Amino acid sequence: MNLTPQVETAEMSDAELDNISGGIGGSASGGLLVETPLGELAAGLFSAASAEGVTAGGNLTATR
Repeated sequence: MNLTPQVETAEMSDAELDNISGGIGGSASGGLLVETPLGELAAGLFSAASAEGVTAGGNLTATR
């Protein structure tokens, strides 16, 4: 007698998979670094969008 559990499978559409995995999203980022004899200046930006919403942020750092 075979006691291996049986698993039922079903096909899912791409739309159904998007709902499970969080949907389709995108992101972008960029940065800049300027070095001078007086110091450094660094800046960065990022943004991300998905079905749940949009987020964005940035930073600025100066060193001497």
